[in-house]
Amino acid sequence: MKRTLAISDIHGCYTAFNDLLARMNYKPGEDQLVLLGDFVDRGPRSREVVEQVIRLVRDDGAIAIQGNHDERLVDVMLERSEQALLKFSGHGGRQTAESYAGIRQGAVQHVIERAKAVIHERYPHHLTFLDGLPYYYEDDHFIYVHAGLNPNYSNWREQPSRDFLYMKEPFLSRPTSVDKTVVFGHTKTIDIHGKPDIWFGDGKIGIDGGCASGHQLNGLEITGPGRFRTYAVPWRP
Repeated sequence: MKRTLAISDIHGCYTAFNDLLARMNYKPGEDQLVLLGDFVDRGPRSREVVEQVIRLVRDDGAIAIQGNHDERLVDVMLERSEQALLKFSGHGGRQTAESYAGIRQGAVQHVIERAKAVIHERYPHHLTFLDGLPYYYEDDHFIYVHAGLNPNYSNWREQPSRDFLYMKEPFLSRPTSVDKTVVFGHTKTIDIHGKPDIWFGDGKIGIDGGCASGHQLNGLEITGPGRFRTYAVPWRP
């Protein structure tokens, strides 16, 4: 089978993302690239990451799924949730706003308002793209999701959308209710096993290396059930 290359939680780390694609020797048209969400926030170049992901999906047939930070950005820019605005400001949203607004000075609300104006004028397609992303992708042997699958649901497709975006427990500590391996991000692997490398659990593989937290961006190469190769590049702006 052709290679599936999975990457998650890029979080505006544009340079690391391209370094990782190069290290994995990504070949458009031959490899299936799967991006597990959280393209924005915390890192310095969210706008460029989103623009690149759009091109990868459109031109290369890459699969992109939605993360909680992607949903939050859309909610803030479309003024759909006051709670999202509060979380955006405190969870790396300022860096995203700066990348769109082109300014780094001033109160966070001023930067957000400037970003909102720029996005509505020049990048409304970014909001449309992020808002329309699916919550999961599935192939013959794997389920790819941003956060996890709730084991309390016998039919995982019926779990609330929030679980796809935010789930940690009981997904991390309990066996899954599926017969495929779940590849996920969202929870930094250093919080699972004390190091930023890819975590291989029982029926699950965590790949969030915490790039925007100063650790690394991970890539998982899959060439069949149980056939994996891991890659990592360090964070740099």
